Amino acid sequence: MEPKPEQSPHHAYPDHWEADVVLRDGGTARIRPITTDDAERLVSFYEQVSDESKYYRFFAPYPRLSDRDVHRFTHHDYVDRVGLAVTIGGEFIGTVRYDRIDDRGRPASAPADEAEVAFLVQDAHQGRGVASALLEHIAAVARERGIRRFAAEVLPANNKMIKVFRDAGYTQRRSFEDGSVHLTLDLEPTEESLAVQRGREQRAEARSVQRLLAPGSVAVIGAGRTPGGVGRTVLRNLLAAGYTGRAYAVNRAFDEGLATLDGVPAHRSLGEIDEQVDLAVIAVPAHQVPEAVADCGEHGVQGLVVVSAGYAERGADGRELQRELVRQARSYGMRIIGPNAFGIINTAENVRLNASLAPESPARGRIGLFTQSGAIGIALLSGLHRRGAGLSSFISAGNRADVSGNDFLQYSFEDPDTDVALLYLESLGNPRKFTRLARRTAAVKPVVVVKGARHSGTNPPGHAVPVSRIPDATVSALMRQAGVIRVDTVTEMVDAGILLAGQPLPSGPRVAILGNSESLGLLTYDACLAEGLRPRPPIDLTTAASPQDFRDALAEALADATCDAVIVTAIPWVGEDGEAETGDGQVLAAALHTAVAGGSAKPVAVVHVEIGGLAEALAAASSTAAPRQRPTTARTAPPEASTDRTASTDREGATGRTTDTGRTTDTDRTTASAPAAPHPPAAPAAPEATPPAPEDRPRPGRIPAYPAAERAVRALAEAVKYAQWRRQAAVPGKVPELLDETIDEAGAAALIEAHLAAAPDPRGRQLGHDEARELLGRYGIDVRPTLPAPDPDAAVAAAARLGYPVALKTTAPHLRHRADLGGVRLDLTDEDALRRAYGDLTDLLGKPAELLPVVQAMAPRGVDTVVRASIDAAAGAVVSFGLAGAPSELLGDTAHRLVPVTDRDAAELIRSIRAAPVLFGWRGAAPVDTAALEELLLRLSRLVDDHPEVVSVALEPVVVAPQGLTALGAAVRLAPPPARNDLGPRRLPSY
Repeated sequence: MEPKPEQSPHHAYPDHWEADVVLRDGGTARIRPITTDDAERLVSFYEQVSDESKYYRFFAPYPRLSDRDVHRFTHHDYVDRVGLAVTIGGEFIGTVRYDRIDDRGRPASAPADEAEVAFLVQDAHQGRGVASALLEHIAAVARERGIRRFAAEVLPANNKMIKVFRDAGYTQRRSFEDGSVHLTLDLEPTEESLAVQRGREQRAEARSVQRLLAPGSVAVIGAGRTPGGVGRTVLRNLLAAGYTGRAYAVNRAFDEGLATLDGVPAHRSLGEIDEQVDLAVIAVPAHQVPEAVADCGEHGVQGLVVVSAGYAERGADGRELQRELVRQARSYGMRIIGPNAFGIINTAENVRLNASLAPESPARGRIGLFTQSGAIGIALLSGLHRRGAGLSSFISAGNRADVSGNDFLQYSFEDPDTDVALLYLESLGNPRKFTRLARRTAAVKPVVVVKGARHSGTNPPGHAVPVSRIPDATVSALMRQAGVIRVDTVTEMVDAGILLAGQPLPSGPRVAILGNSESLGLLTYDACLAEGLRPRPPIDLTTAASPQDFRDALAEALADATCDAVIVTAIPWVGEDGEAETGDGQVLAAALHTAVAGGSAKPVAVVHVEIGGLAEALAAASSTAAPRQRPTTARTAPPEASTDRTASTDREGATGRTTDTGRTTDTDRTTASAPAAPHPPAAPAAPEATPPAPEDRPRPGRIPAYPAAERAVRALAEAVKYAQWRRQAAVPGKVPELLDETIDEAGAAALIEAHLAAAPDPRGRQLGHDEARELLGRYGIDVRPTLPAPDPDAAVAAAARLGYPVALKTTAPHLRHRADLGGVRLDLTDEDALRRAYGDLTDLLGKPAELLPVVQAMAPRGVDTVVRASIDAAAGAVVSFGLAGAPSELLGDTAHRLVPVTDRDAAELIRSIRAAPVLFGWRGAAPVDTAALEELLLRLSRLVDDHPEVVSVALEPVVVAPQGLTALGAAVRLAPPPARNDLGPRRLPSY
């Protein structure tokens, strides 16, 4: 039970400091402030610490704590004196404390900004990363309380503690004084400290999933005595898969004389088992789950799979039960898959775990699969099985109350048995973290995602996570930016997955098509064009083609330097009697395998119509195939070094292979394959990364087969786009330094502070036109001025100040940017024209007080575009671009990128909309100044990145001319920035 918080006379108990964390070995623990009710826990904790650790803490023999010590270490004001504890099962395993000091080392209060910090970790838990987690959290607390530096005195022999400080990544100074090491840490986060934190997070969360998927022993709690039932089914499936560990059946209803069930030991409780159980599958009614969880926690179980239903999917009461389930499990250091889970599978030869409701364990393969739906999980398992594709691991998380898709990405990133990660997601609990993890994982292996519940605006029943209001088109764009292959259906997921798992990545979009059906070849050709590929004219082998003809044609295509991939089309042969023959699919498959084994490594896919046995034979592994490369992962050459001091996060995406084959990739060829003008030129290509050495294990050699040309081509097109992203991600884009010379960050900050102080409102405030112009001007974004025109004379005076020609337009909300309604008059060259336009405007639309007309100098002719930036509390800041009017508003032709936007992001952003050819000389028009447009996007990105109080900006229209651009309108909204959940110390989500 958690202690009651003490109400400090200085500050209320800070419950937002409480956090669940994953430790280095994958177990969980809770960090919370120490209170006055913790005296007995503190004494008990101290008694279990070795004399050596006590000596390192107090620099002298200190066998026990005095009453004065206990009082001092449990009474805090949560401002100048703060203590945090790490607990498992309600008991302390580690503590940290800071005391604010002045420049002479004496106790002090604010504004003193330095504190002395000291740690103590129970010996049995040293090496689990307890002190590192405590340092992250106490540093965040100190920053919140205005402390900028930590000082620590450490004995030279205390190497473990010195390493904790040294490896934290903070700027530090070290000296040797009076026989001890004096350390000073600046607590301002750095790129290195953030990289260290994320590296530790990755390793810990990956390990927590690995412990669930590779347990040494499993207990099925709720396995019934009679056949049938969920628990008995899980036990049967576990045994049928050939699980290599020890299995137990547990049910409190068992007769005392029952010794075994299905050949495994049967027990009434975990306490009767003589050894530690690593994983428990809980399949009892929801009201019995708390008792089962407590039994697991008290007997050292490391993780739980809860297949029991009756939680958040049942409504508010069930949601509270689910929260309590997570709290209870984490208090014992356990992670949960579920509740309402379908189960987990690990096909590794040394594990062979099927702790799920799937009656048949899938074949061993290179695909990792995560799903939030049991029904979809069944469909995916069945689809992959039919296509001959095997799995490395499978998690069906149910209500995903704890282990989520983010955890699966952490695991997949470094799992050497997984080449492709497939995820079916219905909710994103932490979109910022998801895109960060997906980008890093996609840099070394493909990540394919289907997102369900795209248009409902709500989460599915059971998913107790915050609802994100991000439009689905934005989510899709952000996934693409992170390298995720986003597909619409589970069928497309399987199609892409089997291609990516069995074939090398293509070097470009050029496709050779060959087969024995001219019609099927033409269908494939058309499908390639529709998907943006560059197909070569189909090669018709005629219906008389033999398997040897297919082999020779495929070998020739693979040797052709002018193609990057091959699609083989095949229909049944026609016999001499005119009857269609299914033919021997195995013979054709063998011929194709032979051609692939002897040719250069390019992806090959087969489209076939009713050729018996072909798909199965193609899916069989070939031992003569070319060697496969293993992606650079955390187990081979990790982006984070083996120590806790890691490289900067910019390097994370640069590791891994360029292609799956080790063949040099022709980036010039890929760039040259972009459509010629007037289509937009390709964004600048990145240099290639140096591929790692080939893996010593042979490539599986499976050739994917598809029943329709469109499906094969769509999968290949996704592989082409992903391969191009991989090449570009190898060397990340950058923000040009020239922007620094024209940006006044401090001046903008002062303006923002003044505006928010003038109208304090948690909802923020909308800036006026002139206020917005001034703020944007600090970042080199010029907005053309407008002058109010409440009557014709004022309009004439405004035009005289601005200079003719001018535009007269209304600014009433219902008419803004609606030239089609007659609210804009352009190219008014003199006073008479202006007065006539003013009269026409008011006669047509209403009184000036309703229309709020303004006068603005005319801009050079060009293409009207709209540039926006907004901050979503879940996803972060996003910059958007599109053409003004119908293309973006009616057709949704808008592109998005996460902030900060790099030079490559900006170039891709304006080229990724469907209407982009308009900017590059469509139908003989002059190309516009896209360089100026890219610079505008970079400046706007920098503004919202530097100042999170700028929660939305809309520049509309931005007229892009052949030389330069003009922003005619600007709307800026300021508000207190939304809380960031990705920059603080590591913590598990709590919903």
